[in-house]
Amino acid sequence: MKRKPGKTTEAERERARTELSIQIGKAAREARLKLKLTQADVAERVNLSGEVYGKLERGAMLPSAPTLIKLRTALGVSADYLMGLAADAHPEGLRVAPATDEEMSPEVRRLLRLMRTMDDEQLDILKGTAAGFVRLKKRREQPPTA
Repeated sequence: MKRKPGKTTEAERERARTELSIQIGKAAREARLKLKLTQADVAERVNLSGEVYGKLERGAMLPSAPTLIKLRTALGVSADYLMGLAADAHPEGLRVAPATDEEMSPEVRRLLRLMRTMDDEQLDILKGTAAGFVRLKKRREQPPTA
């Protein structure tokens, strides 16, 4: 049976989908590394589980349109760049607000993510513990008295 001109087969559609998912994943990984973010950082900003974001970055899945928009915002790049349609990640007029915790180390960002899961009682305990560590450090930094 002959195929009609201009018609694509399911295999061709799947190959294109795979190539696009790999391109998006590769571009997302490059942008994430430039920002010195972890996969967990981006997953949180895009509202995905870490496992799902990891699959996206490996090219194992395509993001939905709303997720693609969140991803481009979180990474500060254009959707065209993520899809391989533009060489420039930051075209004229693209204004992306930087994340407030971009300058924090990955360890501090992990701690913040953990703290967001705590209830008020757990946060009070953590706050008291942290305050105790700060007091101990100050005490150790003081010169000994004679």
